[in-house]
Amino acid sequence: MKKIHFKSFVLTLFFLNISCSAQQKKVVVQNSIETKVDSLLKLMTLEEKVGQLNQYNGFWDVTGPIPKEGSAAQKYENLKKGLVGSMLNVKGVKDVYALQKIAVEETRLGIPLLFGFDVIHGYKTISPIPLAEAASWDLEAIKKSAQIAADEAGAVGINWTFAPMVDISRDARWGRVMEGAGEDPYLGSLIAKARVNGFQGDLKSNKNILACAKHFVGYGFAEAGRDYNTVSVGTNILNNILFPPFIAAKDADVKTFMNAFNDLNGVPSTGSSYLQREILKGKWNFQGFIVSDWGSIGEMINHGFAKDNKQAAEIAINAGSDMDMESYAYVNHLVELVNENKVKVATIDDAVKRILRIKFELGLFENPYKYCDLEREKATVGKKEFHEGVLDMAKKSIVLLKNENNLLPLKKEGQKIALIGPLANDKTSPLGSWRIAADDETAVSVLEGMSKYSKNKLNYSKGVNLTTGRTQFVWETKINETDKTGFEEAIEVAKKADVVVMVLGEHGLQTGEGRSRTKLDLPGLQQELLEEVYKVNKNIVLVLQNGRPLVIPWAAENIPSIVEAWHLGTESGNAIAQVLYGDYNPSGKLPMTFPRTEGQLPLYYNRMSTGRPRMNEPESVFWSHYIDEENTPEFAFGHGLSYSKFEYSNLKLNKDSFSSTEEIEVSVTLKNNSNLKGKEVVQLYIQDIVCSITRPIKELRDFKMVELNPNETKVVTFKINKETIGFYNNNLDWIVEPGAFNLFIGGSSDKTLQTKFSYE
Repeated sequence: MKKIHFKSFVLTLFFLNISCSAQQKKVVVQNSIETKVDSLLKLMTLEEKVGQLNQYNGFWDVTGPIPKEGSAAQKYENLKKGLVGSMLNVKGVKDVYALQKIAVEETRLGIPLLFGFDVIHGYKTISPIPLAEAASWDLEAIKKSAQIAADEAGAVGINWTFAPMVDISRDARWGRVMEGAGEDPYLGSLIAKARVNGFQGDLKSNKNILACAKHFVGYGFAEAGRDYNTVSVGTNILNNILFPPFIAAKDADVKTFMNAFNDLNGVPSTGSSYLQREILKGKWNFQGFIVSDWGSIGEMINHGFAKDNKQAAEIAINAGSDMDMESYAYVNHLVELVNENKVKVATIDDAVKRILRIKFELGLFENPYKYCDLEREKATVGKKEFHEGVLDMAKKSIVLLKNENNLLPLKKEGQKIALIGPLANDKTSPLGSWRIAADDETAVSVLEGMSKYSKNKLNYSKGVNLTTGRTQFVWETKINETDKTGFEEAIEVAKKADVVVMVLGEHGLQTGEGRSRTKLDLPGLQQELLEEVYKVNKNIVLVLQNGRPLVIPWAAENIPSIVEAWHLGTESGNAIAQVLYGDYNPSGKLPMTFPRTEGQLPLYYNRMSTGRPRMNEPESVFWSHYIDEENTPEFAFGHGLSYSKFEYSNLKLNKDSFSSTEEIEVSVTLKNNSNLKGKEVVQLYIQDIVCSITRPIKELRDFKMVELNPNETKVVTFKINKETIGFYNNNLDWIVEPGAFNLFIGGSSDKTLQTKFSYE
């Protein structure tokens, strides 16, 4: 067949579209994307169709010599033949342009490539980790953070991010909790929508990129919190906890989904027809495409679900997985499987159409080089506005866990402050583990941030090394368990201080994918250092930098002030310093429960009552509890203090029952009992007391961020309607049942006012 270059191909499409339109006499269809997709599909060979389902990792120095042998050479040949639909981990305008030029100008049909990259919480300018952003409960700020990431990534040629991760997780042992929005499906759903809208925005613009909702589904419920482990959940949990953020992402028009690594009830997600065809593409009518996670098609062999890569390809494509990321299963076997009648051409066509449709929607056929502007790349990456944006996000992400004796905010002059800890002067750890395009040593350290407040005397001592050796981006970060060389100096510095600020926690590379932990305490010798410093100076502000909830019972009992500062990204130290000194009044709330001990995990606020809740008999042991620990958390979901003091009172309903066409207005009085202006996240929870399926003892169903001036009082109102009280039944139908409901409003899930209403 004659080789068709990009320009002539566009003309061919144009005439095909006119012909098709004339026959159907529908002007609307004439210029529709569907018509263009169908026209292009007719021109494609089976091999070219399969090529669109193939995604390769970057495989050679694009500006260097062309590979002549080995797997790189094979990938290059397939690229020239039009047998590649997408690339990942290729970044920078020069490299992206070079590969796109091959696809557009050297292949027969000139179909442009998608370029994917893990832009999780920033490209070069790094925002707080997603779990930290979730702690802001500020949906507009989270959306803006994703917009910044998309703008910067788009400037270097990337047009698709593998984010947001919308997995709900209740187990802090799982390292990837840092990448999600925490334990609650309602908050997680709103954040999923915000992030999708932030990344995608107007796809006609090169400042927006495709988003990808991942991992579908159940990945966050891996047994024992061990990454990639098996998952087994019932339909109630699946429908009401795990599905809702994915539904929200789909409703926000997310263009792609990614499969999960795990199996779900015995079936690997990548090979699940139920998840992909029946639910996602069927019941939810998802029109985008599904990409496998890295190698997850081939990993069905390890699951014992496929005998070889060929069978894995057959299972995955028939189950509805559209694009193969780095398993080489589709490109090597799908043509043969079609010829053997094990895969229908119609199945291939459906997958190809989904991918082509998105390439048209992204505008790549109109301008395949829309993300390839060297001048824009130079002007955009790391620009000042991005740093201002991630600093704002970082401040909003900080959670004040404890503040006895008003130790915080720090005085701005006349104090002797000791700054101690292995993370206090670390400029890499705050970037986290998902920052693969950012450079080491580019975060602002706490030492740098606090040094800007020059009217205090600041003395720094590292105290102890957290890790052994250099902490560059490596797969394993080894923790120092023996070397106490800096203890003595740190103790002497602490003795002479009015206040001690200790920056402790996890290194950024101790969280993220493949980084599960069984012990969630302060790693290495940090706990011992903390206790030794406490012996000589009890005025300690503990600043935690971590990517998951930690187990800190001793600190929670003894340390007067504790600040949860997460891994906050590029502007980390500036954000922390501004909060410590009161230039920013903290307003963050925990999106995940902090346990008292690892033995409580998984621990979460929206648990079921069980048939044996706490008994009235104080001596009884026959109820759901531990004999050696409380059921309650150290810090509950939704917890977070402020330098302002908020008081809730006067919870009222305008009526105590409503029907399907009505709503209830609920109000609560919020007062700022302080001389500081501050923000409070007012949280509304419900409990369906009697239901056809068991429901949680408490569910977040609304919240509002309210800002109050000193000593100001506001009446905060919410609307309750049938959407507020509905749920998914075991058929995944959204239903509302009549009955009585408890209503809770407060500043955290465990500190609320309570009343009751009914739905008739």
